[in-house]
Amino acid sequence: MFRISEFMNALAQAERTGHYPHRPERQPRGPVVIWNLIRRCNLTCKHCYALSADTDYAGELSTAEALKVMGELKQAGVPALILSGGEPLMRPDIFELAEHARQMKFYTGLSTNGTLIDAACADRIAATGFNYVGISLDGIGAVHDQFRRLEGAFDRSVQAIHLLRERGVKVGLRYTMTAMNSNELAPLLELMKREDISKFYFSHLNYAGRGNLNRAKDAYFEATRQALDLLFETAWTEAQAGRDHEFVTGNNDADGVYLLQWVQRKLPRWADDVQQALVAWGGNSSGVNVANIDNLGLVHPDTMWWHHTLGDVRHRPFGDIWADTSDPLMAGLKQRPRPVQGRCGSCQHLAICNGNTRVRAHQVTRSFWAEDPGCYLTDEEIGVTASTERVKVTPFAYIPH
Repeated sequence: MFRISEFMNALAQAERTGHYPHRPERQPRGPVVIWNLIRRCNLTCKHCYALSADTDYAGELSTAEALKVMGELKQAGVPALILSGGEPLMRPDIFELAEHARQMKFYTGLSTNGTLIDAACADRIAATGFNYVGISLDGIGAVHDQFRRLEGAFDRSVQAIHLLRERGVKVGLRYTMTAMNSNELAPLLELMKREDISKFYFSHLNYAGRGNLNRAKDAYFEATRQALDLLFETAWTEAQAGRDHEFVTGNNDADGVYLLQWVQRKLPRWADDVQQALVAWGGNSSGVNVANIDNLGLVHPDTMWWHHTLGDVRHRPFGDIWADTSDPLMAGLKQRPRPVQGRCGSCQHLAICNGNTRVRAHQVTRSFWAEDPGCYLTDEEIGVTASTERVKVTPFAYIPH
């Protein structure tokens, strides 16, 4: 995750004080875990990486098993749990598990589509004490409904935002951009401002699940750059005004390099400081500071790697699975610099992006370490002077998990 606002707030402070506030590099003991507690969902979204449907899935972890795993996660130094799905609110024990996570002092987030949140559910969410609830929106009105394949989904999700905010719950919007909804970013940012929503998470489309099926419709690089320009300018305006709204991106670590270029144009006196801070951030952290456990208890380097399993928490403690580098993918992900090839291997900003998102490279080329076809930066921008022809993204049959 790339925290745009963290950098913009530092820049705003630097402009006020004449000193860029470098923060000590954080080295968490364990990864943030995105935990898909249930695969069932009441929606069938076009870009779902879990390929969920409104049906029961056999073999999911029981309450007792999930509580046992939670203890193992604590022992492994995991600081935060993001409870996801499917639709996590369809799991009967979701509040029992969340309350236990809070008692164990995990930062506990909930990732939901919001359509099941009525007043009673909002009361329960507030009483549980979630640190954050992320609600996914793909656009305004009918655009969102078409992505979610449910008429009225937008209105229900917005109502959920109102209900949660009335109860003092921190709420954020989650938006995945594709070529089919790239024009919806500006209206969603307006919605965020109008509703005074705390956080905006912008996700680049990744090639997994139904997102893989739809990758031929992935937004063109120019649309991606325009979207980042809008996010940067919005976050900079907020930072200058001293407001505490958060803007973050995910699934494309080239965003860090693109921010550096923005600073070099707009605030060049701080470019060296920002570059130093970006290197300390370190780029893609799949397999290092981000982990995933799916509904069956299988561990993956992140949520987009469901087709690559590292181990099963039913048979082996999470900490042992996560520390094991006998798996070639994990060995490479934990290596610094990573053994990336092509444009990524020649990129002068490898120390910032860390090779970007490996799952896109794998889905297109079947190599863990090929260049990331989702990098929207030009050869000139990344200092590649003798580039071979870029990897092309073309449709092919989906390879199921």
